[in-house]
Amino acid sequence: MKATLIVSFICLCLSSFAQLKNKGEKDKQFIVQELDKNFPSYSAVAKEIWQLAEMGYLEEKSSTLLREKLRGNGFAIQVGVAEIPTAFVATYGSGKPVVGILAEFDALPGLSQDSVPYKKPIREGAPGHGCGHNLFGTASVAAGITLKNWLQKNNLSGTVKVFGTPAEEGGGGKTYMVRAGLFDGVDVVLHWHPGNANQANAESSLANISGRFRFHGVAAHAAANPDAGKSALDAVESMDYMVNLMREHVPQESRIHYVITHGGLTSNIVPDFAEVEYTVRHPDVATTKKIWTRVVKCAEAAAMGTETTMDYELESGLYNLLPNETLAKITYDNLMRVGGVKYTAAEIEFAKKLQTTFTGIRPEVSNAEKIEPYRTGIFFPASTDVGNISWVVPTVGFSTATWVPGTPAHSWQSTSTGCMGIGLKAMQNAAKTIAMTGVDLFNNPALVESSKAELSQRRGEGFTYESLVGNRKPPLDYRKGQIK
Repeated sequence: MKATLIVSFICLCLSSFAQLKNKGEKDKQFIVQELDKNFPSYSAVAKEIWQLAEMGYLEEKSSTLLREKLRGNGFAIQVGVAEIPTAFVATYGSGKPVVGILAEFDALPGLSQDSVPYKKPIREGAPGHGCGHNLFGTASVAAGITLKNWLQKNNLSGTVKVFGTPAEEGGGGKTYMVRAGLFDGVDVVLHWHPGNANQANAESSLANISGRFRFHGVAAHAAANPDAGKSALDAVESMDYMVNLMREHVPQESRIHYVITHGGLTSNIVPDFAEVEYTVRHPDVATTKKIWTRVVKCAEAAAMGTETTMDYELESGLYNLLPNETLAKITYDNLMRVGGVKYTAAEIEFAKKLQTTFTGIRPEVSNAEKIEPYRTGIFFPASTDVGNISWVVPTVGFSTATWVPGTPAHSWQSTSTGCMGIGLKAMQNAAKTIAMTGVDLFNNPALVESSKAELSQRRGEGFTYESLVGNRKPPLDYRKGQIK
């Protein structure tokens, strides 16, 4: 009798599991059908943002375009959040879980490029979407709307929030959105990024602190009265020399970059003002802070030695990505289900011609159809303000092959595919992957709780989030001098 009850219980469990799996299949079929049906509409949005190519904190038309798409599909919109005019939060539904989706839409300076396999700026020196954020923002909005339609169709509780996050490229928009508490109460955050491969890993990244050091001296005739001058440029060069010596004495994973943004007006005037911008990176945020402190000391010493004065302004402070394997595994499964990008004959020809312009490796064009193996314990050797979010909410990201295999990011080659089938089809794949992952989270709240437990374990006991930029306001004008 007891054995019979056990067998009956097992059969019941297997039956329930089968029903759940069958429901999940139908839910994901709905996601695919919805996104395929609306592909032309979302492609038009991505193309328009690509043509606008608005840089960080200046993305007024791009932000409006995405907001209005969400508003027209039943989302309530908060705009101008975190003291950023182009930032927004779009919300649909109520109750738990609260699933957030990140949408970026800023372009990069100087990367204007037509959709051709050779260098041809649409406007010389103008901005372009060399990181594919026109695709990023559109796919995330498409995924949010599709999840909303699925919740509505099935009369389910739960909340979808799409976060319009400006100025990822150096402006650190999410830094200020986290500081403003906009992610409080969000259970999970999903995001993606354009790339030259299809992959979903539990990976970290480099933490990042950047800022500008300004030196003030005394102008004088460089030949007749050099003794009356105090050179601000000497101070910048002294700082640079000390920091370059310091490179021998920092952990080998560190990265320190700088550019002199202002060195004077003419060689026969002792410069009374000079400015240098620095970025410090390391896989660990605590080590990044220590290295930055040493860079500041070099600036102070340079001012002392040249009898100038110095002030500095923090521009951005980014945490390293905190991986979440719970979320990464289900995202990978959904990416595998969606698959890679299949090129037409014309796209294959385009891709091969584009690859002839590469100075690096030229992978097989067919790699765009493949999903890279799942990996853990790796880190992306760059920085993103998504890292800040990942320390306060369980967060997962992935990439799809919006660029021809082998294409470097932040290049005219990556801009070239952002308004054509290669990029748009990969954008569609990203939207499907995000929406399917959202379905899994709404259908199985235990996954949400597991991701939260993993976040707590990775952060360690006693962790308190601290903004790396203090109380400074968002640098809304950091790109204004680069408008062409």
